[in-house]
Amino acid sequence: MELVIRTATAEDTRAAGVELADLLRPHDVVVLTGELGAGKTTFVQGVARGLGATEHVASPTFTLVREYVSGRVPLAHVDLYRLDREQEVIDLALDELEDGERVLLVEWGDPVAELLAEDRLRIEFIGEDPTGIDETRRISFATVGHSWEERADAIVDALRRWAA
Repeated sequence: MELVIRTATAEDTRAAGVELADLLRPHDVVVLTGELGAGKTTFVQGVARGLGATEHVASPTFTLVREYVSGRVPLAHVDLYRLDREQEVIDLALDELEDGERVLLVEWGDPVAELLAEDRLRIEFIGEDPTGIDETRRISFATVGHSWEERADAIVDALRRWAA
């Protein structure tokens, strides 16, 4: 399944994350890709809100991994932007995070997607205004694997109001 939505504001991007959160289960892996400032962390804020997390959600660029455990499903938010080598990613032990009873959201995960779960949701964020003044984002969703394909119709239904 491939789905493209457009969000006009940061709050719309968060709201789309809230809607997706209803469909997330422990062990889910979501790969987030897009340029700096494209809305990845904003979307994660919405997912965390939708899961009921009460912690402040911030970019894990310098900490690499932030965990939010107060919601109905714990959430691990990983940022691989600063990692240059595959071994650095392996050293993070993402497989241990995947095996836990949590949802794993990985920013900048495309280059190492083969190290992640075979079942994953890939979300690409593209800002439509290169100046960043207009917050409109084009967000593409692609399912990989049986678990996500089973939820494809539910994803489309949940995000229908932003369909491009």
